[in-house]
Amino acid sequence: MNPTYDFTGQVAFVTGAGSGMGLAAARAFAESGAAVTLTDIDEAALADAAKELTDAGHRVLAVTCDVADEDQVAAAVDHTVATFGRLDMAYNNAGVQIPPSDAADEPAEVFDRVNAVNLRGVWACMKHELRHMREQGSGAIVNCSSLGGLVGIPGRASYHASKHGVIGLTTSAALEYAPRGIRINAVCPGTIDTPMVTDMIAKGELDPAEAKANQPINRLGTAEEIAQAVLWLCSPGAGFVIGVALPVDGGYVAR
Repeated sequence: MNPTYDFTGQVAFVTGAGSGMGLAAARAFAESGAAVTLTDIDEAALADAAKELTDAGHRVLAVTCDVADEDQVAAAVDHTVATFGRLDMAYNNAGVQIPPSDAADEPAEVFDRVNAVNLRGVWACMKHELRHMREQGSGAIVNCSSLGGLVGIPGRASYHASKHGVIGLTTSAALEYAPRGIRINAVCPGTIDTPMVTDMIAKGELDPAEAKANQPINRLGTAEEIAQAVLWLCSPGAGFVIGVALPVDGGYVAR
């Protein structure tokens, strides 16, 4: 049984909310009483997600947003505050995966793209969220890193560089903003059963049996399990947790 939270009267902002871990987190925030802004670059997935939550009676704002474009990020965050009056929680989840590559052969444009979304996108989101939260003197931000932010894997240098960078952003900003009443942490998912992982398996970029074996719990994680970690990090229960990169990985990095 998952713990329950009361976020009534609070506002959450979630990127990459059209599916997977983002949608699971947006759903969990909404079910806990928060008004939620969902953003995603995929307009159709975003519309479906927003309809699901709206039909369930939740207060939802849907904004199409490419996090690699800082102007779009700023507009989405500003729209959230204009609509709901405040911003209390954010899960900066949007990210992309790239095919495995020999580090000597990877094109610069691939490196630039994965870092534009996974690292610069988190930077832009956090920057504009903090601009509002510092005026309130309160807030909680969770950035999505990865087990790839904690370890290295051959063939994944650029992706892992982006996720290591997220942890650097998180810890430094956490120290800067803790005295101002704002908590910033990161979550580091292992291999999670999401559309992104399904796509990797279909393309032959990930062996599901190997992925399960690499996680001592011997299964893939669920998007809902990541969402529960995100909600805890945003809750008063984690009120003394600052600058943590929390593995939610079935034991992968504990081996």
